[in-house]
Amino acid sequence: MFHFDMPAALDERGSWGNRESVDWFVNFAKVMFENFGDRVKYWLTINEQNVLTLSGPVIGTLHLPEGCTNELKEIYQQNHHMLVAQAKAMALCHEMLPNAKIGPAPNISLVYPASCKPEDVLAAQNFNAIRNWLYLDMAVYGVYNNIVWAWLEENDATPEFAEGDAEALKNGHPDFIGFNYYNTATCQWSDGTEDLSGAADQQTSKGITGMYKGFRNPNLPTTEFGWEIDPQGFRATIREMYSRYRLPLLVTENGLGAYDTLTEDGKVHDQYRIKYYQDHISQVRLAISDGCEMLGYCPWSAVDLISTHEGMVKRYGFIYVDRDEFDLKTLDRYRKDSFYWYKKVIASNGEDLSD
Repeated sequence: MFHFDMPAALDERGSWGNRESVDWFVNFAKVMFENFGDRVKYWLTINEQNVLTLSGPVIGTLHLPEGCTNELKEIYQQNHHMLVAQAKAMALCHEMLPNAKIGPAPNISLVYPASCKPEDVLAAQNFNAIRNWLYLDMAVYGVYNNIVWAWLEENDATPEFAEGDAEALKNGHPDFIGFNYYNTATCQWSDGTEDLSGAADQQTSKGITGMYKGFRNPNLPTTEFGWEIDPQGFRATIREMYSRYRLPLLVTENGLGAYDTLTEDGKVHDQYRIKYYQDHISQVRLAISDGCEMLGYCPWSAVDLISTHEGMVKRYGFIYVDRDEFDLKTLDRYRKDSFYWYKKVIASNGEDLSD
């Protein structure tokens, strides 16, 4: 229901930093349920809330008010408003649409320790809590993750609870967990002396001083845009999530952003994208054999679109759109090789992954 798209008029009123944003979202959910509830049976609340919190100021999807003196507290207060809004929307869905299913849609990257050193394992636990479990612990159990809460207390950044928040958080329950997966993360211990500030994006992090610092995994290849590629980590992520929460899982995004070339005869030969999907879908099948309950798999994406962080040059789709960053060109659509391949995958319900 929310995918980095706060209406401009509400953005001017403070966006998620305004406590009224909780009511805005719940009212929006009510309108959606009233108008589409007879047809839509599966609902997602907020796309990549953890990305909004961790990288929002960098990628432009979360705004800090002018004169803010405690940025961390402001960010996690906005996050708190989203958590309360989500919980109320889930409860409302169950009330209005008893046969529908609803769940969150964070971006989950299982975090590896850089080594078997105990301090690196602790760092990975810290980053897993901050990046992943904070959002799912709250969605499923209605409580703040203890590691994250202790870190926020140390930094005078715990969010303020309004009357009724705790009850609302406890009463909103998901029927499933939707999640976007692109890669895993790796980190090592931070001794608290490093300067880990600087730009990052949805899938990379320099770290948080005293909690963890990012580490490039030497065992993994990367995309042309620097994101690590880890199909086996996909399976590991699914297994960990299902073990922690015991709810059906729905892959809401998974795909490869790449530079694609349109040939003179209107073709895009993206075997690299086909291989990416072959490797990742195979791991979903293995996760199912591990006993994980999967509702489905949704690739990202059907058509080339404007990437949140890299614009039009970073292409994800099965269908090529003839335009670039600054020139709309013809906007004609061309089916890539991956389009025909995925058509075959769908027809076989994921059984036929051959070239």
